[in-house]
Amino acid sequence: MVYAKNWTLKKHFEGHPTKSNFELKTVELPPLKNGEVLLEALFLTVDPYMRVMARDLKEGDTMMGQQVARVVESKNSALPIGTIVLASSGWTTHSISDGKKLEKMPSEWPDTLPLSLRLGTIGMTGLTAYFGLLDICGAKSGETVLVNAAAGAVGSVVGQIAKLKGCKVVGVAGSDEKVAYLKKLGYDVAFNYKTESLEESLKKASPDGYDCYFDNVGGEFSNTVIRQMKKFGRIAVCGAISQYNRTSTLPPGPPPEIIIYKELRMEGFVVHRWQGDVREKALKDLLQWVLEDKIQYKEYITKGFENIPAAFMGMLKGNNLGKTIVEV
Repeated sequence: MVYAKNWTLKKHFEGHPTKSNFELKTVELPPLKNGEVLLEALFLTVDPYMRVMARDLKEGDTMMGQQVARVVESKNSALPIGTIVLASSGWTTHSISDGKKLEKMPSEWPDTLPLSLRLGTIGMTGLTAYFGLLDICGAKSGETVLVNAAAGAVGSVVGQIAKLKGCKVVGVAGSDEKVAYLKKLGYDVAFNYKTESLEESLKKASPDGYDCYFDNVGGEFSNTVIRQMKKFGRIAVCGAISQYNRTSTLPPGPPPEIIIYKELRMEGFVVHRWQGDVREKALKDLLQWVLEDKIQYKEYITKGFENIPAAFMGMLKGNNLGKTIVEV
């Protein structure tokens, strides 16, 4: 018999998540059927989108999310024991899959790279940065790109890709430690919005304004940025982490006359839009850039399955530098 530990949503979030919103349960898994495999989680990811998407769960459901897992029992010849896969099994130690939605690790993945990168820089967060910057923003060489939450899982990759493409990059973060990290990554300008005036620092960093804005924060932050966009500027709305835990009325949006007369384009997006060949190319590009040291990565690792809720809550508060990962 195999028992799985699952972190479930005990109570829907109101404001900032707390320990009382989660419950750890143990369930017995049934024997495998033909074509199925038993997975054991190695690494799990926690991401801001989970704060929003949890509203679609029923109380008692297992929290959603991806994990890197190992096949520990198999009745599927295509997935022998020991195979490492990417699975959307949620916050669980063990799960059963028919194999149809599992992704094997790329054959060219070297032993020198952590498997957990498949959850971050060479996974969903890296793909989000890639398509948001290159497809939604359409960033071009010589343009000025602004990124907020720039030391986070997505933001840190956005800035590095923008530099690879010949852009001037301005990054905004919430601590001096994170600003130092951005400068190490090669950002042209980086500043701490908590200790400096956002409006004045933005003007100083790029007096002529911004061609592209990769937004992970939303709210009043974005209202301030939008006033400094160039004519025909493009805005990729990836996230709004400043608003996810809000219990009061939402702040007003950006002034419509600025969007109209500057002819700005704002577009929200979810990374699952890109599938097939374009997704595979993006993953190969990201892997190659990491192997060539053109993209640096940083992981904020919490050890222990029991600590997933704490890692999730800390990530929402901005405690992490880089991608938040839980090692089982």
